Amino acid sequence: MPIITTTGRQAAATTLGRQERDILYAVGCGLRDDEIAATLALPEEAVAGHLARILAALGLRDRAAAIVHAFDCGLVSPGRGPRRKSPGPSPRAAARNTSGPRLRISVLGSLRAWYDGQPLDLGHLRQQAVLAALALCPGRSVSRQELTDGVWGEEPPNTNVVPVYIYRLRKILDAAGGPDSVIERDRSGYRLLPGAVTVDLSQMEGLVAAAGAAERAGDPAEAVRACSQALEHFRGEPLAGLPGPFAELERLRLTERRIVLVQRKLDWQLRLGRHSEAIVELSALTVAQPLNEPVAAMLMRALYLSGRQADALAVYDRARRSLADELGVSPGRLLQQVHRTILCGHDIRPGLTGTTR
Repeated sequence: MPIITTTGRQAAATTLGRQERDILYAVGCGLRDDEIAATLALPEEAVAGHLARILAALGLRDRAAAIVHAFDCGLVSPGRGPRRKSPGPSPRAAARNTSGPRLRISVLGSLRAWYDGQPLDLGHLRQQAVLAALALCPGRSVSRQELTDGVWGEEPPNTNVVPVYIYRLRKILDAAGGPDSVIERDRSGYRLLPGAVTVDLSQMEGLVAAAGAAERAGDPAEAVRACSQALEHFRGEPLAGLPGPFAELERLRLTERRIVLVQRKLDWQLRLGRHSEAIVELSALTVAQPLNEPVAAMLMRALYLSGRQADALAVYDRARRSLADELGVSPGRLLQQVHRTILCGHDIRPGLTGTTR
C-alpha cells in the first residue's frame, strides 16, 4: 500500500516496497531490530539497511521520527497493529454507541484523565498542556504551530517535539485496546476523535444551557439545581499548574466563567426567597472578591430582605472603602442604586442586582 507522508517536510506520496512497509509497521509497533529480524525471517543487518533506506526515502531523521510517521500516516495505531477496515463497527466504537465514551478528561481543576474509571498518568506538564489544548478545542484541529505557540509561548523548543508528545499521548489514551486512535491527524493538525472522549467542560456547559432553559420556562428552582450541578464540575483552579499562554488564558476565562455561574445561581436563589442560604455563600464571595460590585449588591439585597438593614449598609461601606483604596474610584451605579433603595426602605425588585446572563 502507498505510504502517504503527512509531515510538513513534503513528499506527497512515497511508495515503499512490501518488505519496507512491514519493517516500518514493526518499527511503529516498537519492535527492536532483532525482534523485527526474527518476525520477518531476515538477517538483523538487513533490517538495519532497510530502515536506513526508509528514513532516507521519507526524509525522516531517526527511528523516533519513523515511529511518529507510522502513526501519523495511519499505518499503525499505538500498540494495536495496522488499521484495517471492517464490515461493521469496531468493538470500541460499539461500546461508545451503547455506553458513551470510556475515556474522560477533566480540565476544570488539575488536568486529569480516566479510562473506565481508572486514572491515567498523563506525563510531564508540557505534554499535559498539549492534551489540554486539544480538549479545549472541540470540533476542530489544532496545528503544530498553534500547539507550539500555546504551550511554549516565546520560548519554543529547539526541536519539533509536538509529534513526539502526540505519540506518547496516543499510547497513554489508547491503552485499553481497540483499533481507533483517540487523537487523529488531518491536514490542519491534531484533534480528539469526535465521540471518543467526554470532557467535563462540555458537561458543565450542557448543564448551564439546561439552567438557562429552566429560567426561560419560569422554573427558577430547576435553574438553581442545574446550575449547582454545573458548578460541581469545578475542582479548584482550572488547568492548575499547566504552563504556556494558552493554559493561562483558558485559566482566566474558566475562572471568570465560574464566578458568573455562581452569581447567576445566587440571583435565582434570591428570587426564590432562599435568602439565608444565599447569604452564606455571598459573604464568602465578597471576602474573596472585595471589588466585585454585583456580588456586594446581591449580598446587600439578601441581608435587607432578611431584615438585616444595618448589615446590608455595612457591606456597602466595606465595598466603598475597598474600591477607593484599591482603585481610587467610587461605587458604580448598581451599588449606589441598591444603597439608596435600602436607605429609603423601598422594596428591592428581583433582578435589581443585574447579574450577567
